[in-house]
Amino acid sequence: MKMSEPIHIISLGAGVQSSTMALMAAHGEITPMPTAAIFADTQAEPDSVYRWLDWLEQQLPFPVHRVTAGSLKDEALRIRVSKKGFRYFRTAIPFHMKNDDGSTGRITHRACTRDYKIRPLLKAARQIAGIKRGQKTVGVVQWIGISVDEIARCKPSREPWAESRWPLIELRMTRWACLNWMIGHGYPQPPRSACWFCPFHSNSEWRRLRDEEPDEWDKAVAFDREAREARAVNSSTPFLHRSCVPLDQVDLRTEAEKGQPSLWQDECEGMCGV
Repeated sequence: MKMSEPIHIISLGAGVQSSTMALMAAHGEITPMPTAAIFADTQAEPDSVYRWLDWLEQQLPFPVHRVTAGSLKDEALRIRVSKKGFRYFRTAIPFHMKNDDGSTGRITHRACTRDYKIRPLLKAARQIAGIKRGQKTVGVVQWIGISVDEIARCKPSREPWAESRWPLIELRMTRWACLNWMIGHGYPQPPRSACWFCPFHSNSEWRRLRDEEPDEWDKAVAFDREAREARAVNSSTPFLHRSCVPLDQVDLRTEAEKGQPSLWQDECEGMCGV
C-alpha cells in the first residue's frame, strides 16, 4: 500500500520572516503549496500584529488557523500552591532577576515558548494532518521562518511524525532580503512579532513600543510592576528590562547613543523560536 505524501504546514509567527515565507508560497516561489498556516496566539501580541494577521489572511490561498493555550500574561502572574504549601508559578518567562546581594541574572528556562507556542502548534498540526497516536512516519513538513542570519536557531523536530523545513535558509535569504522582497512586491512592512512584555526586547524595541504603541507600553509597565509584586520571593526580584530597573524608569537610549560599546544585539532576539 502506497503511503500518502506528508502535508506542508507553515508555522506562522506573523513577523517579517514567516510572513514573507507565506506570501512567497502564495506566489508559487516556494513549493509545494502549503495546506495551511498555524498562528499560536499567546494573547499578548501588540495590536499591530493582530491587524497585520487580519490583512495577511486575505492574501493567502490557504487557511490560517489561530490557536491558543490561553493568556500567557495571566498565567505568568498566577500564584499556585503545592500540596505542601509551597508557592510556585507553572509558566516561566525569561525575567531578568535581581538578588538581594545586588547580583543579577536571568531565568533561562522559557516554558512560555514550549507551552504557548510549540505545543499549540504541534497539537493543531496533528489535528489538521490526522496524525494517529504513536505514528512514526512523517505526516507533516513544518515550514519555519528562520533566515540565514538566524541559522543557529534551526533545530530538527523532536516529533517522529513531523519534519522541519526552513525555506528561507534554502533560498539563502536574510531578514533584510525578506523586507526587500516585500517592498519589491508592493506589500507593507510587517510588524515585529513578539509579546509586548518580552524580556528579550532591546532598548530600541522598548522605545518603539512606548512611542508607537502606547497602550501596549502602558500594559508592559503595569505587568512589570505586577510581576514584582507577585514574584518577589526567594531573595530575588523580577524585571522585564535587563537593567533590573522598573520599566518606566529605564534609560532607553541605545549603547551607541550613550557612547558605550554595544554588548547586546539591538533588536528583539526572536527567542520564541517559530
